[in-house]
Amino acid sequence: MSFLILGLVLFLGIHTLTTMRETRAAMIGRLGEGGYKGLYSLVSAVGLVLIVWGFGSYRSGGYIQVWNPPQAIFHPIALVLLWFAFVALVAAYAPAGKIKAMLRHPMLVAVKAWALSHLLVNGDLGSILLFGGLLAWAVYDRIALKRRGDRGAPPVDGFKLNDAIVVVIGTVAYVAMMWLHDSLIGVTAR
Repeated sequence: MSFLILGLVLFLGIHTLTTMRETRAAMIGRLGEGGYKGLYSLVSAVGLVLIVWGFGSYRSGGYIQVWNPPQAIFHPIALVLLWFAFVALVAAYAPAGKIKAMLRHPMLVAVKAWALSHLLVNGDLGSILLFGGLLAWAVYDRIALKRRGDRGAPPVDGFKLNDAIVVVIGTVAYVAMMWLHDSLIGVTAR
């Protein structure tokens, strides 16, 4: 569990640094743009590896159950949230469209929907730390963006062809993940 927590501290800590504009600017001043990006990437990668390793170690050691979510109620909701997360994730990297504009910050929306969907169906301590930590960070980051006046994706009139493409690609990615979740993660998602 300690590697999971350390990974979360590193990964979320370096991602939180971007919201601290003065501290970030001072680091770029000291390290240069390339040095800052290199350090950011390195700390993010180490944090991600520790999260994956730590969560895997935690799972193999046995779950510490905190609560038992009612699967009959929460599982269908989680599946819809996951589909929405995939569509939002694709929208984050798509050209401007109505979906991207409505979500404003589609990557953060995707992280929030993904984390919440997993919190709804996993009541163990490791899952609560992992998905709760990511959800809390995404909420914090969105608040920080609002305070900075960052409005996100610009408004767009009407739905565009790329909105349909975003939904199709997001849906295909969602179906693929549902199909591969057991072999990649070791837990059946269907």
